[in-house]
Amino acid sequence: MNDHIRPQPGIMEIALYEGGQSHVAGVTDAVKLSSNENPFGPSDKAKEAFTRAAHKLHRYPSTDHSSLRQAIGDVHGLDPARIICGVGSDEIIHFLCQAYAGPKDEVVFTEHGFLMYRIYTHAAGATPVCVPERERTTDVDAILKACNKRTKLVFIANPNNPTGTMIGLAELERLAAGLPKQAMLVIDGAYAEYVEGYDGGADLATRLPNVFMTRTFSKIYGLGGLRIGWGYGPKAIIDVLNRVRGPFNLSTAQIETAEAAVRDQDWIVRCRDDNTRLRAWLAEALAEKGVPSDTSTANFILARFGSEEEAAACDEFLKKDGLIVRRVTSYGLPNCLRITVGDEPSCRRVAHMIGQFKAGGVA
Repeated sequence: MNDHIRPQPGIMEIALYEGGQSHVAGVTDAVKLSSNENPFGPSDKAKEAFTRAAHKLHRYPSTDHSSLRQAIGDVHGLDPARIICGVGSDEIIHFLCQAYAGPKDEVVFTEHGFLMYRIYTHAAGATPVCVPERERTTDVDAILKACNKRTKLVFIANPNNPTGTMIGLAELERLAAGLPKQAMLVIDGAYAEYVEGYDGGADLATRLPNVFMTRTFSKIYGLGGLRIGWGYGPKAIIDVLNRVRGPFNLSTAQIETAEAAVRDQDWIVRCRDDNTRLRAWLAEALAEKGVPSDTSTANFILARFGSEEEAAACDEFLKKDGLIVRRVTSYGLPNCLRITVGDEPSCRRVAHMIGQFKAGGVA
């Protein structure tokens, strides 16, 4: 190794992100409940758009994503000029850290927040500041206390992953109002569509100059495999982010499939209704078996066990039956398992097997 060729400060502080496990050795029909994917997949209209895009693979895509931004604006009542699109909402988060944080700056997020906040903070050479939550829920007062003249970004996932909890719009607005003048509040709305009547922070990002919102097509839209996200906020911030965005960061297939997906809101309503029903059933079924969870507003529940050892043992027990859930030790929740709300057979199966585990581990 050449000791003279070194990465930028902060890069080697990054712990590699590990996605939800997809396979179990020796099991051919495993049920994946580890990555919060929509078990019903994308709408037929989205799949048709993806198929049609195959005829354009030799052409470069649009550089400004104008048709997708217009579709998002039409559906959500937003100004397309204030929208930026990226490779999942992760890339938008990366742009924000790259453009607004650097050495001697601080980026604030909560203790059980999305792991990519810390990763992109380190990548920008900034200092991550992790703030305690109150019973696995964002604590606005604790965030405000942690902010100072070095704070540049504050990330809040609402609903939060992996806890499933959220705070109200009034609390988000109180947080925005209390931030230092140089700091930006970023509301990560990856799971916003699972909450009926919730705009993900769009109204705040429209009215307030220090609020930005990110969203994704990876969750309720069922397009995790295509990696498409978007952000919305003040035009001045969009202008900055577009200066660091690659000109062809989204393919034609991504753009046209996402456009068809966002315009098919009937599919989104159906997926949200099914998730709401099955989420309530799964949480109640596990509670009856002695496994509590906080009220979730997303498409997963955070099942809490008595100890880290019990959570690990249950995880292994489920794997033997081909059920893959998510250990969340890296999120500071070693005694928990995050379980995606799958289709009805998957929910019933995982509840049954956890019941068997709690009864003594005999299937």
